[in-house]
Amino acid sequence: MSTTAGPDFAGGRNIAMKVPPHQWEATVRFYRDTLGLRELDNPFDSGPESVGFEFGANRLWIDRVPGMSQAELWLQVTTDDTAAAAEHLAAHAVARCDEIEPLGTTAAYWISSPAGIVHLVSAPDAD
Repeated sequence: MSTTAGPDFAGGRNIAMKVPPHQWEATVRFYRDTLGLRELDNPFDSGPESVGFEFGANRLWIDRVPGMSQAELWLQVTTDDTAAAAEHLAAHAVARCDEIEPLGTTAAYWISSPAGIVHLVSAPDAD
């Protein structure tokens, strides 16, 4: 629960690791073969360039992203009211960065923390 008025936020289950092409295959092998994490079915229309793994209570998605020079971690934050959350975040000068990856027609959107960590703001997962 937040100490300030506004929508409630919680950490989501999804962690995305955006990886440059030259590191992608070795990174996937590390989580699949070296650590032996269970691979997930990919519910997204992202093709073979995204692989997910069970990561404790979370899901780790490893995405191959051309044009990147180093890996980045992106986190999910959930809220029951994404519109109210957008207003709250804007009032606190939180940067929106929707242009980094299209989300289609969903109410979810991207923000950046002051440290430059990308967060997906979305409704809680159905499962």
